[in-house]
Amino acid sequence: MLTDLPNILTLLRIGSIPVLIALIAVDAAWADAAACLLYIAACITDYLDGMLARRWQQGSELGRMMDPIADKLLVGALLLALAGYGRLVDGALFAAIVILVREIMVSGLREYMASQAATLPSTRLAKWKTGIQMVAIGFLLAGDAMPREIGLGFVSFPALGSMLLWISVVPTVLSGWGYLVTGVSRMVSVRGKTAARKATS
Repeated sequence: MLTDLPNILTLLRIGSIPVLIALIAVDAAWADAAACLLYIAACITDYLDGMLARRWQQGSELGRMMDPIADKLLVGALLLALAGYGRLVDGALFAAIVILVREIMVSGLREYMASQAATLPSTRLAKWKTGIQMVAIGFLLAGDAMPREIGLGFVSFPALGSMLLWISVVPTVLSGWGYLVTGVSRMVSVRGKTAARKATS
């Protein structure tokens, strides 16, 4: 049900996106800190919704559909906003492009698999990909002001975030390739069965 707490948490994660983008647009130290804290809260809901759904046996097709969509919307929207405001340093824009292309491809594959009454379940490698990306975006949102406020002025959070974003490209590409192989194998199988039926009819 949409009113189950796990699904409400997922909806709150989606609802945080316009607020986060507005804070990025403000371009001030307090806004960066607020965006980082709100983003951390959104990431915590990503853990809680799945954990609570399993513990309270509130898993549903709606929840399984909404959870990855919420993650993709959050990551995609924030990467686009950070790119638009010139906050992807050290060539991280190209890492973001790879990430977004992969997400669009996987979404298309999932839609195809659903049309064939099949699924494309998330893999452990994909979960690592998501985790590294979320940490990277957290550092990118924090900007340069937050490390100075907490006594870590010698650390460049944007540079650290960009490095982690590049690191996430490895599981992004590998997991995407795995999904692509699974999807293409399904397409070939369906085409073979269709051809066999036509040959025997």
